[in-house]
Amino acid sequence: MTRREKNHWRDLAVAGAMPRFREPLHVGLPNLPDRGNFHSRIDAALDRRRLTNDGPLVRELETSLARHLRVRHCVVVANGTLALSLALRAAAVRGEVILPSFTFIATAHAVEWQNMTPVFCDVDPATHNIDPARIEERITDRTSAILGVHVWGRPCAVDAIETIAKKRGLVVLYDAAHAFSCSTNGTMIGNFGAMEAFSFHATKFFHTLEGGAVTTNDNALAATVRKMRDFGYDENDDVVTLGTNAKLNEIGAGMGLALLDDLDRILDVNRANYRAYERELAGISGVRLITHNDTERSNYQYIVLEVDGSDAALDRDELLAVLKAENVLARRYFDPPCHECEPYRSRKEMARGRLEHTDRLSRRLLCLPTGERVDDDTIRAIGGIVRTSMQHAGAIRKALAR
Repeated sequence: MTRREKNHWRDLAVAGAMPRFREPLHVGLPNLPDRGNFHSRIDAALDRRRLTNDGPLVRELETSLARHLRVRHCVVVANGTLALSLALRAAAVRGEVILPSFTFIATAHAVEWQNMTPVFCDVDPATHNIDPARIEERITDRTSAILGVHVWGRPCAVDAIETIAKKRGLVVLYDAAHAFSCSTNGTMIGNFGAMEAFSFHATKFFHTLEGGAVTTNDNALAATVRKMRDFGYDENDDVVTLGTNAKLNEIGAGMGLALLDDLDRILDVNRANYRAYERELAGISGVRLITHNDTERSNYQYIVLEVDGSDAALDRDELLAVLKAENVLARRYFDPPCHECEPYRSRKEMARGRLEHTDRLSRRLLCLPTGERVDDDTIRAIGGIVRTSMQHAGAIRKALAR
């Protein structure tokens, strides 16, 4: 954006409603634990000189995570993409895997990387998750699995998906990258399907700097994933299966353990920020904040705004430009969707009907900053920018057209 355009936003400031933030407000800044807690765990690991290879912090983290998620097994790994890849291979998935295109590209790439074929399915426009009503039409004699994604931490329609899978003899897996510490029908995410894969990347609600996990209630699947993450070694140091190096190190595990101790505090911040955004964005025509089911657990990690171009004075990308000019570094999600990215975009066989809702949502959604660097005053100012932008849409469009 040019200096003249930035000056134009200054002209639109109404009673300080559009202040430019001095420091950029980013989406996805890491949640941090008490530093003393973290440092003490790392010091202990350094004193032990045991920094990887299934060390004591990794084992403690797995036990603590399994307890928190109320699941029998939690196998931590180096990242969320490897978690998905290991789950797919451990479940002996072959051929075609039905998954939403409205997800981070890693979901599709994990399938492709395992020499399986991703088959993209449309989403429910209300939940943004894979639409069970559209899954059946994607099933062929080559289909072996359904891979759901709990987008924004809001759970998939797990009962409907399970019903379809049982009827058609399919494996069910879930990408739970957004959904740590969330629940559906009182059951924690991590307990559904054959396995669920989590990302513990630094931008997530809970993280291990860079990491992930596979959760399951199946003893045999858990044992298989454990072998696969360590080159195929079993407990006797014999290589008994094909494996890779997907181990999490002790430093990452120390971060995870320290964050678990602070999880309630971080959740309180996220929830308070979400309520503040609800209040400040209420009543703005054409702008809608996604909702959460307050009877279930949610991590409130994503502040997702849907900008309806047919009703809103500005469309999503125009509003995004204004926010960035004010140092509010909002982000688009997921634009483009997976089926519009390579290598999938170039494949004619991918075109099994339009993904109407996926395409529409990818053009409408943006995420706003949250976390500990955001407070009520910040959110009030961001709400003012959105409101004032819509009120002066004509002038803003002229500035963008220069």
